[in-house]
Amino acid sequence: MEIIETAIPEVKIVVPKVFGDARGYFFESWNAGKYAEAGIDCNWMQDNESRSKFGVLRGLHYQAAPYTQAKLVRVIEGAVLDVAVDIRKGSPTFGKHVAVELSAENKYQLFVPRGFAHGFVVLSENVTFAYKCDNVYMPSHERGVAFDDPELGIDWKVGLKEFILSPKDTANPRLKDAELFDYANKEYLK
Repeated sequence: MEIIETAIPEVKIVVPKVFGDARGYFFESWNAGKYAEAGIDCNWMQDNESRSKFGVLRGLHYQAAPYTQAKLVRVIEGAVLDVAVDIRKGSPTFGKHVAVELSAENKYQLFVPRGFAHGFVVLSENVTFAYKCDNVYMPSHERGVAFDDPELGIDWKVGLKEFILSPKDTANPRLKDAELFDYANKEYLK
């Protein structure tokens, strides 16, 4: 396993060691000891999987305290552009984002820590997307940030007319109007 550091130190790209031969391939998608050594030490509580078609954009999502979540995301089939946005007010990287293509081919994973909004857009015809969460989903604490907030400057690699969004994701506020985390008091870690 290799860890690729990003422009935001807490967000990490995980490149698993893939063993392939004429039969197919094998890789560890999670190993508590190895990941902890790499700085990803989470007690995963929930695994999720979604299937979407080209142009579907899910995000930018997060949960308010005390139900904040770290996520380890990956693609089983297809490809997405995956994005993590720092929403910890006072953080040196507040409002910045990391965007990485995750695909069945590259088998990359993205670690999205607590205190970040997360989203992805489907780049392939279809995608099967899987992720681990270190806290349970709580609808009453679900929040979001507008995917198209110009202050974030995210290039989603898909044309605006090609996006397929849920009504919820079209109503998310801009970052300046969103409920944010306070970097100084670290409540997003609780």
